[in-house]
Amino acid sequence: MTKHKIVAVIGMCGSGKSVAVEEFEKRGWYKVYFGAATFVKMKELGLEVNEENEKKCREMLRASGDKGIYARIFLPEIEKAARKSNVVVESMYSWSEYKILKEKFKDNFEVLCIATDAPIRRQRLKTREFRPMDEKTSTARDWAEIENIEKGGPIGIADHYILNNGSVTAFRRAVIKYINEKQEGN
Repeated sequence: MTKHKIVAVIGMCGSGKSVAVEEFEKRGWYKVYFGAATFVKMKELGLEVNEENEKKCREMLRASGDKGIYARIFLPEIEKAARKSNVVVESMYSWSEYKILKEKFKDNFEVLCIATDAPIRRQRLKTREFRPMDEKTSTARDWAEIENIEKGGPIGIADHYILNNGSVTAFRRAVIKYINEKQEGN
């Protein structure tokens, strides 16, 4: 078993997960991005990168009935990285993925949920540079992620929550405080 920590950063679309993960990376944490498998699948199928095709590929990968597929795909990479470094996992969505990682890494695995009020998330999504979304699209994505890929379970059972309804500066400070506590072994 590894002595290094593995933290999955979760939350609904537009909550600030990517900003949080950036802070982990700045502090030397190795990043495993589950979403990379979606983009590989889109490329294999020759699909344009957009919200509709991302949803299609996310659900296609899980269509085999294995809602833990992303955790299974990336488990070897996480195990290898955790031998040398703390690991941050971005885009873990499903309850099945959570159970696979929790069973494998036990107390070395923790879930950090970034929580943001839905109206704030939707406004942020409208104006973000990469893959902006209108309110209708972001609401549809919320519903699809909750209904089709078990996203509510990991959010409900998270070990720690950071509220991100304010400034980016305040949010980054809260994330840095959390990371520092993890690195100190608290």
